[in-house]
Amino acid sequence: MSDIVAKYQSVPTTCISDTMQGLHNMDSSIKPLKEEYHLAGRAFTVKMPVGDNLTVLKAIREAQPGDVLVIDAKGDTYRAIAGDFIVGLAKTLGIQGIVVDGVIRDIVGIKQLDFPVFCKGTTVAASGKAGWGELNVPISCGGTSVQPGDIIVGDADGVVVIPQAQEEEILQQALDKLVKDQEREASVSGNPEAVRAYLDKFLASSAGK
Repeated sequence: MSDIVAKYQSVPTTCISDTMQGLHNMDSSIKPLKEEYHLAGRAFTVKMPVGDNLTVLKAIREAQPGDVLVIDAKGDTYRAIAGDFIVGLAKTLGIQGIVVDGVIRDIVGIKQLDFPVFCKGTTVAASGKAGWGELNVPISCGGTSVQPGDIIVGDADGVVVIPQAQEEEILQQALDKLVKDQEREASVSGNPEAVRAYLDKFLASSAGK
């Protein structure tokens, strides 16, 4: 994991999203299978036709350790892009996690792998393997554009995409916001008078806009 990706690992998606004005969030239906998952890595993109996951297997073979598979499955919720066996292959090869605009199956087995999977849910139907699809091309996942190499960050609140050309700038701004948020919380925590003073100040400034 590169230094900048490691730094993103400690930043909440909410801070990153605020820094980007909410413009690079995936659809809120894409959530982690476990709330404690926090994912950060570079996107290895997969464009697959509905119901055909052979390209996912190719991606697992070609991706580098630390990559995040970001899969454009067209939002399909009928056929799974993978089950616990295929997800286990990805974990064994050092892939950082999977984000898919679609669904998985074998949810109990995948949770036991303790491997970050962000998806729209689960199903029972498997995909076929005709072989169509593309790897490492621009895709749309969860309504958001993803380029190969973009940084993907996910946690309990959802998934954000950090464009590669802006990753340094966005990281610094997100870290600054995180510090300010922590300081704000500390200044009012457990103190009713401080809470009232904060609300009065905020509401007065908003009224003047």
